[in-house]
Amino acid sequence: MAAIAVIGAGMGALTAAARLAVAGHRVTVYERTQTYGGAVRRFERDGFVFDTGPTLLPLPAVYRDLFVKTGKEPLESCVELVQVDPSARHVFADGAEVSLPNASRAGVVSALDDALGARAGQRWGDFLVRAREAWDRTRRPLLEEPLWPNWSVLADREPYPAVPHKRLLRTRQAATLAEVGAWELRDPRLVALLEGHALAYGLDPRATPASAAVLPYMEHAFGTWYVRGGLRELARAVYERCLARRVEFVFGAEVARILDKDGRAAGVELADGTVAEADFVLAPGGFGGLPARGEGEVAPQRGLPSRLTVLLALRGPRPQGVAHRTVVHAPDREAELESLFGPAPSVPARPTVTVLRPDDARLAPDGDHEPVTLSAVVPAGAQVSDAGVDALLAVAERAVPGLRERVLWREVRTPADIARETGAVGGSVPAPALAAAGGRLLHPGNSTGLEGLFTVGGWSHPGGGLPHAGMSGTLVSGLIVEGPEFRGSR
Repeated sequence: MAAIAVIGAGMGALTAAARLAVAGHRVTVYERTQTYGGAVRRFERDGFVFDTGPTLLPLPAVYRDLFVKTGKEPLESCVELVQVDPSARHVFADGAEVSLPNASRAGVVSALDDALGARAGQRWGDFLVRAREAWDRTRRPLLEEPLWPNWSVLADREPYPAVPHKRLLRTRQAATLAEVGAWELRDPRLVALLEGHALAYGLDPRATPASAAVLPYMEHAFGTWYVRGGLRELARAVYERCLARRVEFVFGAEVARILDKDGRAAGVELADGTVAEADFVLAPGGFGGLPARGEGEVAPQRGLPSRLTVLLALRGPRPQGVAHRTVVHAPDREAELESLFGPAPSVPARPTVTVLRPDDARLAPDGDHEPVTLSAVVPAGAQVSDAGVDALLAVAERAVPGLRERVLWREVRTPADIARETGAVGGSVPAPALAAAGGRLLHPGNSTGLEGLFTVGGWSHPGGGLPHAGMSGTLVSGLIVEGPEFRGSR
């Protein structure tokens, strides 16, 4: 039995802690704040309840597997999972709207044909077939296995089978997501639908590789799920599973440095000088005390955007039949992208706004009130004015008519709040690992140059997003239990 010190109580760390405890190890988690869950947090006021981090769960199989492998109670006995249907309602710049069924390719094709005209659905359906091929080629190396030592194969090879396109008397294939949209989808509304999946992770579709086609594919293939009571309930369930497996938690304990003895991780030293010895140490990928990556290793991602979130307490009940999630696309996508990713990043004047209206009585004080959450991508470290928040409400009113007249109060969550809660510089939010693009969108492997030290969570392989964070914990536990030859579960 080994002693294992875990720095931070994010979802990847909790996943690793539970699995390692079941394997017979003595696990202690040191968390600098007073709670667990990392970015998966909650805000409560006057009987209203809001998630302040992720709000929907793709690929729930990752957490179902965690609960199967760490105890007798399945995930569904600990939280109530609800499939969101429609998966999303989209409102486009020209006023067109479409509601996309959850996990139904045929339903999505039919909905797009009805809303956007004949052949729109077929073009999107054909794209999903190619996206599935990219998913099949990258699922194991980018989600289910430790990062390959020869990771340059993933960096150099574009897995998306783009359709050849004649341009300037030459035949070319799309190298970026924006080119996929322009050359294969052609309809600006389909382009907005495609690029919105990259933008939601803070990625510039003009520079993001075509392999990002796996992002919409995952949503269409595996569905979008909501946890009744809010996604914080998932964090609670994983935390309680850790407690049941005798993982020890020390809150309010900031780790100052990782101890190194004879070239091996030997424990941690806390900010108050306390030393805790350990045989293995797990740290977040962005922890400041990690050893420098060696030549030829994947470099940490830098400079990803953050999010602005506005929590709204509304008077009046939630109307029957409204969508859980509505995406109001920016009227000028190029202007939005230039604001976010140009040489002088700034908050877009008219951004793409996601509006969340969950059908969940637990989140409101009574049936005569409604909680609504608005979110938009903003540059890391951005300072947001009241005028910028008002602009979000103005955009969201296209999805919720009369919104501003219903507001009782609002709570604004800025990049500074994300930075304070997660420790990420500027409140940056990690994106999932993607193939191609020279490896720019890969994350460093979970093993490090210091024996016995592993990284876990969204800033290490396989990257950001709840499923990926959970898989990072799975991979790290496998590397410790089975050793460096571990290649993922089959």
